Amino acid sequence: MAHPVDVHVGKRVRHCRWLIGMTQQQLAEKVGIKFQQIQKYETGANRVSASRLWDIADALSVPVSYFFEGLEDAQTATDARSRVPADILADKEALDLVRSYYNIPENQRRRLFELARVLSDVA
Repeated sequence: MAHPVDVHVGKRVRHCRWLIGMTQQQLAEKVGIKFQQIQKYETGANRVSASRLWDIADALSVPVSYFFEGLEDAQTATDARSRVPADILADKEALDLVRSYYNIPENQRRRLFELARVLSDVA
């Protein structure tokens, strides 16, 4: 399983690359690696070494610290998700909640979903 920091750094690499309109192939060529390796970095499947992260930052014209921005927020979100049981539908309360949710008319259900999303972001 990928480490949350590796996933966060990979997402930041992808985000920055997209913002400047660079393809994985172009970034890989600037860094001197295969584009498949960029794919693995961006998904967090492979960990980026410090020297390689330095090269990627240089190729994208951003400071190395860019890749770690927002990490605290991402960790808080990960901590919140870790409180959810692995098999959530094995939990009777969760199953009752899901059944009740689907008994609500669709337009009201969508509004309830949005409310729940906002409340979970605040917590």
